Amino acid sequence: MSQKTKIAVLGLGAMGTRMALRWIKAGYEVIVWNRTPDKTEALNAENAEVAATPRDAAHRADVVVSMVRDNEASQQVWLTERTGAIHGLNSGAIAIESSTLSPDWIVELSGRISEIGVSFIEAPVLGTRPQAEAGQLIYLAGGDPSVLEKINPLLAATSGAVHHMGAVGSAAVMKLAVNAQYGVQVAIWAEMLAILDRLKIAPETAVETLNTLPTTSPAMQMAGKLMAARKYDPMFPIELVEKDFSYGLKLAENLKLKTPVLEAVRSVYAQAKAQGYGGDNIVGVAQLLG
Repeated sequence: MSQKTKIAVLGLGAMGTRMALRWIKAGYEVIVWNRTPDKTEALNAENAEVAATPRDAAHRADVVVSMVRDNEASQQVWLTERTGAIHGLNSGAIAIESSTLSPDWIVELSGRISEIGVSFIEAPVLGTRPQAEAGQLIYLAGGDPSVLEKINPLLAATSGAVHHMGAVGSAAVMKLAVNAQYGVQVAIWAEMLAILDRLKIAPETAVETLNTLPTTSPAMQMAGKLMAARKYDPMFPIELVEKDFSYGLKLAENLKLKTPVLEAVRSVYAQAKAQGYGGDNIVGVAQLLG
């Protein structure tokens, strides 16, 4: 893909906006669409074209990237009658779904797009707003390796690494596994720091010590600091954490596997969401404990 490649970005949330801006700064022509048009204004000021519908955006593009909230939003963006992106895809285009979705839906979407002769790659990302701004996201990719090779230069403009996981659906599974691993760690740290605090070991002191130990992952070193400082500004909102755990539980159910840890931790994030913390960063789950 050359820098003359036109990229349509569907969904301008925290991640989609930052990815689109990285592609603009890398010299690509970018077309943007968002359900609420006001979010297109800042990118339009950076010379992005604005499309009225996903279909319109797809029709103008060589590569179409979706970055939306959940399965339902993805279904609407791609398949809505008359306005869905699938109805505007050009012959030779490549469709990319970068949202964190269920494997079942990703496989179904791939099939629907493949039926019209268009290549499909799933490419969910690891990282949050700072990584997106710095162009240091990590892509987990699923699909035809030869198609992935074509879009590697495009992905490189927004990422530090691309990992090909296998067939379509494999990247969605891996993304859910990564998010579950992280979510479990955050939930237990919230409980542990609350216990230590009651026993007169301040969260700041506990985190400082824990961050020197090999049992603490790099991701938790930062999460622990945010938790101790009670900084809950959204990067990975609790409502999305709960959604991802729900997708993971559904996957386990389909595989007839018992996953009591996933179930228990999902209930913690569901409780945080129900108590009004859904828009807070994942570490805001600590608010359940006072």
